[in-house]
Amino acid sequence: MNLKYSSGLLSSFVVIATFSIYQTAEAKVKLPSVFSDNMVFQQKTQAAIWGKDDPGKTITIIPSWDKKKYTVKTDASGNFKQKIQTPSYGGPYTISINDGEDLTLKNVLIGEVWVCSGQSNMEMPLAGWGKVNNYEDEIAKANYPNIRLLQAIRKTSNFPLDDVEVRNTGWDECSPASVADFSSVAYFFARELYKETKIPIGLIHTSWGGTIAEAWTSAATLKTMPDFKDAVVKIESSSKDQAELKRKYQADLAKWQADMVGKDAGYREGKAIWLDNQSSNDWKTMAVPGLWEEKALPSFDGVVWMKKKISIPQSWVGKEIQLSLGTIDDDDITWINDTKVGQTVGVSVPRKYTIAANTLKAGDNTITVRVFDSGGGGGFFGDEKSLALINPDGERISLAGQWQYHVGVDVKDVGAAPTVVDGPNRPTVLYNAMIHPFLNFAIKGAIWYQGESNAGRAYQYRELFPAMIKDWRKNWNEPDFPFYFVQLANYQKRGEQPGESDWAELREAQSKTLALPNTGMASAIDIGDAGDIHPKNKQEVGRRLALIALAKNYGKKITYSGPVYTTHQVAGNTIKLSFTHTDSGLKSTTGSSLKGFEIAGDDHKFVWADAKIVGNQVIVSSPQVSKPTAVRYGWANNPEVSLTNASGLPASPFRTDDWKGITYSAK
Repeated sequence: MNLKYSSGLLSSFVVIATFSIYQTAEAKVKLPSVFSDNMVFQQKTQAAIWGKDDPGKTITIIPSWDKKKYTVKTDASGNFKQKIQTPSYGGPYTISINDGEDLTLKNVLIGEVWVCSGQSNMEMPLAGWGKVNNYEDEIAKANYPNIRLLQAIRKTSNFPLDDVEVRNTGWDECSPASVADFSSVAYFFARELYKETKIPIGLIHTSWGGTIAEAWTSAATLKTMPDFKDAVVKIESSSKDQAELKRKYQADLAKWQADMVGKDAGYREGKAIWLDNQSSNDWKTMAVPGLWEEKALPSFDGVVWMKKKISIPQSWVGKEIQLSLGTIDDDDITWINDTKVGQTVGVSVPRKYTIAANTLKAGDNTITVRVFDSGGGGGFFGDEKSLALINPDGERISLAGQWQYHVGVDVKDVGAAPTVVDGPNRPTVLYNAMIHPFLNFAIKGAIWYQGESNAGRAYQYRELFPAMIKDWRKNWNEPDFPFYFVQLANYQKRGEQPGESDWAELREAQSKTLALPNTGMASAIDIGDAGDIHPKNKQEVGRRLALIALAKNYGKKITYSGPVYTTHQVAGNTIKLSFTHTDSGLKSTTGSSLKGFEIAGDDHKFVWADAKIVGNQVIVSSPQVSKPTAVRYGWANNPEVSLTNASGLPASPFRTDDWKGITYSAK
């Protein structure tokens, strides 16, 4: 199984707080961190309260909403658990928990509790590194004391944990002070729900940027899946001595890295030999930026050397020059001519190197970049503007365009990298540390924004993602709780011609997950950013998720989805497409013609298509394809899309064919 072990899209919250695992007050009773002042209990349910005290201790619990007394004794290990009946939404209330000394939870609300999880686009805060659209104004207006926030602190564990550290030792009322570093998607989701229903909302935010879905799935479920079983068994059988594990990992990693260099054709006796122009006479070319899976090397993981010749004016010579290479997936070593100018590990780190004066010469110079990718997409990605040489006067030489490339070594020839012992991108370790502690806590449902880190294994995600959802539902003992998720936004440079796309295949896997009951998908295909994997319009993402919940859970008669493809019919040289969720009619955002459609015959060669709306169908054709067999729409990392319904919600990308994609065999 090929997993990414870099921090991926990882970004950090700025957390100004002190942390404690237990809310202790002055009593002996110890409660997990999910219980604190300002908390929200799920309405109209048997909600559990649990904790620890001395063995054999009698605990009395009295909620103020009905003043009913619940009595429970701790077991031989000092654990107790008691379910209490919660009323319809309201508050504030108090809950007394007494073992002879009283611990009182104050300012408690009854409402709806939603778990909010995923990777960096769920983690992205309003301020901090996120800075959503109009973030200063949004933060200033975030006075919603009936929305409550619980922020889990990142942690991994090889074994299930009973508790998790949280920001500020517990729940916060939503205010300008508390919301700035909280999940923007979660907040905008809750704000929309609260405005429409006036029901208090509790948000449990537990996410981690750059992480893979299998990290959020239980060991029991993963062991039923051949792709993950061995890795999970290895984790479960590992020593709990972290120092010992880290020493072994460092030794294994050093040996693996040496093997990679030893088998890399671009090195001889540890020295880079592909830095001069003569060495690249037989190299091929690909366009940069763009991941090499989409350009020239489908499903390739390993080392690729990339090279570009550039002409430097005399006026630049003798000056310190800045080199920007945008973002590289995963690691790079970079030379100018035969001088090493930089080296970076990790996909999330911008490549900005300073080239010392007199390194560049007037006329031709060569930039050589050794790129290593451990899995999924590899190479340069992002905006063309981010690839440039920049002199002290701000003058720029673009580095976008055609680069030469040559494979150095395929990971298959060396073997998979050793598994990190404490990183988040390992099967089950985030479930253990950041989901398992909440399983006894009654919730309404979950929202999820993740998939970027699994895009290179999109076919595998077809099985993994629904398995994770069923796993959570089973372990929460809520077999059908609502689970709503965001379909990946458009991202990266827009292609000039139709082509394959791992992100499109991941979106398809997400769409297929809607076959599970009580799921919903908010498409973000029209609100992404070509140059930023973290688009700023999180307001609309949260709103679209809330539309699903309002329609499915709160009885609102509203449109909550864009058009969804259902069937197609070949009619001569055209293909007719039918949809659900057409609202009061299909619409185009680009006038009379539709963008984003492509068509192919039996040769599987797609070309851009003519498409028009006729009633609630779309008719697709092309003069280049006389006998069409397949249509695709929005099938790209960053497609141009135009099909909506009358409510303005975008159609989800789709294809009518089932031809094998580029991630079909990726594990």
